[in-house]
Amino acid sequence: MDYIVRMIAKDAPIKAMAIQGRDLVQRAREIHHTLPVATAALGRTLLGASMMGQQLKEEDGSVTLRVSGGGPLGNILAVSDSQGNVRGYVQNGQVDLPLKGPAKLDVGQAVGTAGSLTVIKDLRLKEPYVGTIPLVSGEIAEDITAYFAESEQIPTACALGVLVDRDLSVAAAGGYLIQLLPGADDGVIDSIEAGIARVGQVTAQLSQGVTAEELLRLVLADFDLEVLEKAPVEYRCYCSRERMRSALASMGREELSKLIAEQGRAEMTCQFCDAVHVFEKEELEALMKEL
Repeated sequence: MDYIVRMIAKDAPIKAMAIQGRDLVQRAREIHHTLPVATAALGRTLLGASMMGQQLKEEDGSVTLRVSGGGPLGNILAVSDSQGNVRGYVQNGQVDLPLKGPAKLDVGQAVGTAGSLTVIKDLRLKEPYVGTIPLVSGEIAEDITAYFAESEQIPTACALGVLVDRDLSVAAAGGYLIQLLPGADDGVIDSIEAGIARVGQVTAQLSQGVTAEELLRLVLADFDLEVLEKAPVEYRCYCSRERMRSALASMGREELSKLIAEQGRAEMTCQFCDAVHVFEKEELEALMKEL
């Protein structure tokens, strides 16, 4: 089962969270039929969005990550609710690139770096908060780290990993988000940096069966950690026939009339879960009358 664990250090101003997300990334792969490099890029974005969504205090808030790097994958989008349940898609999931090294997918090259990471936080206010930064590496975790530093002024360490098996399925997926609270001194920063270097690649740890909680305890081995919460997360789409109907209504009478004349029906596919909703001519005509 996928979950997020949240922890604090009792002896230092540190808050941290980690995610175990193999099932949700595998679900995304099955829906979008992605090849390995696209699975890794979309998976990392989903994992990052899930942790950022779980940080929200607003019960019905949401976080959207949009990665537009100019690379062959095109745009990547991930949306998380405030529990960390997440959904997303990648524009060109069939992209295949040579490996960057032994068993190392070239996510940065596939995503590209000539673009931006946009974070949209809907806190149920009149306007959502939108922060955009230029991409640092296209590897996603480094870009999220840069976003927190530049847009929210929170010193952050983010690591994300997706391990794709030979049969294209997801063998493991997870990562962590470690943030400094006000009052952290150089000694704390040095200890965290040493821990990150010591633990190394997230995928190497995940492949050995290390859990999300163990991952944080390895990186923050110098600190006395306390678990605050452990909560389940999943790939969850909120699409419905009613939402699709609203989308059709937003086209207006003229466009609907043209659609009826040209196609006689409407077939709407959800970009997040590939569910298909069909609206026959009679339904479209009834919708036009309502408008």
